Amino acid sequence: MDAREAVETIQREMTVFARRARASAGRLHPELSLVSYTLLGHLEDSGGCRATDLAAHYALDKSTVSRQVTALERSGLIERRQDPADHRVQVLHLTDAGRGILAQVTESRRAAFHERLAAWPEPDLERFAEYLVRYNAWGGSGAREAG
Repeated sequence: MDAREAVETIQREMTVFARRARASAGRLHPELSLVSYTLLGHLEDSGGCRATDLAAHYALDKSTVSRQVTALERSGLIERRQDPADHRVQVLHLTDAGRGILAQVTESRRAAFHERLAAWPEPDLERFAEYLVRYNAWGGSGAREAG
């Protein structure tokens, strides 16, 4: 396999991976899309942030984030709070229900990954992890594109 074929294979397999991830998100929690799960995870990791910060971090359109945020608010998974440093700013935070669902889905996803990778030798897992980190760290001109 030459470099061109390898890149084509990587692109095809990453697309399959993304489709499976989106499909499995619905099975893990029917009301929580992959985008919603990702946004909840970021809110937990960051301790809360503005919707515009979410859009910038994930290179998503503000209207996409706005729709997701509205749905998550209606579901009682996130809430808006005034920023104590600037009362004009609304900061999004997980609710207790949001933390609970996020923990449940995270554990289900973790178990699925462990099951799928259980037979892989440790050196392969380490290389795969390193390659994914390296791939996702790239922030070049195509960083806003799907892939």
